[in-house]
Amino acid sequence: MRDDEAQASAALFSMCGSNDFGAALDRLSSTAAVFDMSSAFAFHADRSPVVIHDGYSATTNRKALNAYVRGAYLLDPFYSASVGNHAEGLWRMRDLAPDAFYEGGLSRSSEVYPCISDEAGTLVEEVGFIIDLENNISATFSIMRNRHGMPFSDEEFAALSALTPLVAVSLRRHWQLLNVSDDAATTRRHSEEIFRRAFSNLTPAQYLVTKLILRGHSNISIAENLGITEGTVKMHRYNIYKRLNISSQSELFQIFIDQLTE
Repeated sequence: MRDDEAQASAALFSMCGSNDFGAALDRLSSTAAVFDMSSAFAFHADRSPVVIHDGYSATTNRKALNAYVRGAYLLDPFYSASVGNHAEGLWRMRDLAPDAFYEGGLSRSSEVYPCISDEAGTLVEEVGFIIDLENNISATFSIMRNRHGMPFSDEEFAALSALTPLVAVSLRRHWQLLNVSDDAATTRRHSEEIFRRAFSNLTPAQYLVTKLILRGHSNISIAENLGITEGTVKMHRYNIYKRLNISSQSELFQIFIDQLTE
């Protein structure tokens, strides 16, 4: 371990349970790679996320962060991976995301995806540590590059990945010291109610298809997930658009956004 890593590690563990933990986590990560923003959330399948660290830039729209916590997190590939018992470690978002995720929706929404709301513009890449905390609760610590940067190289990714044991132990210790009660984390029911309210006039089958569309799945991927044919998915999509009086996926996503930001 290099001297800068050793010093950053010592500082990180001394900050567990304090408001300076996130900044210390950033300092440790910066010994392996340069990045523009970071964030850490605790995810549970039945609760809204808990913000562990807000490392977004000063120009990030905090309304977008609020909208994310209210319900947009349900579309985040890191959330799906965290509550889906995904293997612990460092992951590139593109390796977790559904096949059509980057074609629109959450990945391009400055209204509900905090890192896209930054004045610097388009997100170049997001990588994140998925860490098991306790009792079906997992944390995701993400670091992001924008501002005309380049994706994380294989060498940078490997250097960051080597920090996984330190990140994991420190996050678990910090979470224990935070002592977040069940009452402090609202149930996910509120987020699901927002979703259902946005699409209340859809049939149960159409509702399931809509959720997968918004999460970034293509027709083929939706068919595989639901065990139906691609033709059936296309028919559901046609009927969904007709019922909602829209003609595009961007309009479908806007309906969801309007519920989150109202």
